[in-house]
Amino acid sequence: MELPIVFEEKMREMLGTDYEAYLASFEHEAHQGIRVNTAKISVEEFLELSPYELKPVSWCPNGFYYDKKEKPAKHPFYFAGLYYIQEPSAMTTASLLPVEKGDTVLDLCAAPGGKSTELAAKLCGSGLLVTNDISNSRAKALLKNIEIFGVGNALVTSEPPNELAKRFPAYFDKILIDAPCSGEGMFRKQSSMIKAWENNGVELFVGLQRSILKEAVTMLKPGGSIIYSTCTFSKEENEQSIEYLLSLDDSLYLEELPMFDGFDKGHPEWGNTGNKELAKCRRLWPHRIEGEGHFVAMVRKRGGKAEAPIAEYAFSKERLSKEAVDFIKGIAYPFDLSRMDVQKERVFYIPEKMPYVRGLRILRCGLYMGDMKKNRFEPSQSLAMFLKASEFPNVICLKAEDERVIKYLKGETIELELKEMKEQQDGICLICVEHYPLGFGKLLGGTIKNKYLPGWRWL
Repeated sequence: MELPIVFEEKMREMLGTDYEAYLASFEHEAHQGIRVNTAKISVEEFLELSPYELKPVSWCPNGFYYDKKEKPAKHPFYFAGLYYIQEPSAMTTASLLPVEKGDTVLDLCAAPGGKSTELAAKLCGSGLLVTNDISNSRAKALLKNIEIFGVGNALVTSEPPNELAKRFPAYFDKILIDAPCSGEGMFRKQSSMIKAWENNGVELFVGLQRSILKEAVTMLKPGGSIIYSTCTFSKEENEQSIEYLLSLDDSLYLEELPMFDGFDKGHPEWGNTGNKELAKCRRLWPHRIEGEGHFVAMVRKRGGKAEAPIAEYAFSKERLSKEAVDFIKGIAYPFDLSRMDVQKERVFYIPEKMPYVRGLRILRCGLYMGDMKKNRFEPSQSLAMFLKASEFPNVICLKAEDERVIKYLKGETIELELKEMKEQQDGICLICVEHYPLGFGKLLGGTIKNKYLPGWRWL
């Protein structure tokens, strides 16, 4: 692989005697990883079900390497939201952020959702996750991953950081910033990043990062934490961006992050202030770990937690239909009907911590339950992914190797066997693979009409 001369000179200066080892890393293939969705399945349970040979990622307790010959995006467990396909180094950031149940959490540059799905799993359905991407098209991919993972306590937005800062001053307990960057750490995995680096350089991203950090600080509660990451080596985008962040508020200080095997400390000599605390940051180099290049740092704000005076969510005056009420009451999950919001026949379940959101560009607010139709209620794909098999009254569980699973995921009609028909009742049913939901169908006389969301179908 031919690297830009300017980049080579910079890396030679930064790495010194390690430079040749870095160059040699380009001769090796990039590492592949999956991260288990612990909101749906424990790591131990997944390892019992897993069809893959997996090796643990040392810095992420639910992360694993898989062999490149495997195709995890073409397995029913992927469609069931049991894992996320993620580059191993990229697992670091969300894994290290100390999210607690009940927290209000912001993922500011979230698409396509790898880090947000891990933050949601840590919340275990409590608190609130605000997951945002300024690009509306990228935010649509983010929404899909949030829904596949069965997240019901999220607000998915597409806003520039300054607009969120106006709405949420001192509101979040935890903020994750996976900043747009020059991508130097991804040259091995995505050679197209080299051309982008030559076109854009580092300065463009330094400006973007600082504008994001400036707004993020205003949204952090006293006692809260910001974790910042990039997939680049540039000292301007890493140590020097952290110096800028610390300069924004005297109450901010760096927290020490764990040192896993192969990790490198931050380099105070690559900053501008001589702040020795920068050694608490962590650098991941592709010649020292089984992963790509990464940088991560965590900053905390002094002071006790204080609830910000944020206006509460404004419910509409539309009422649930009798059919919607009956359907929801038939689910063995403790939904609070007073928190159902009806918007032009669409029903949403709004988490308790949801703030006033009108005026924001929203892709999803809470859990989309389904649509009120004439004389019936049509449950949504996102509701299917949110539920456990034990919570729905009419469930059809199929083995992973059952050919009907793939037929269902392709949107085809499927048929029950005679012995299965005796155990089921006609009507809306929840289709599961190994007891993990995939979506809804409508059973009539042994034939299941497919209700799987067309945009999610197996291709």
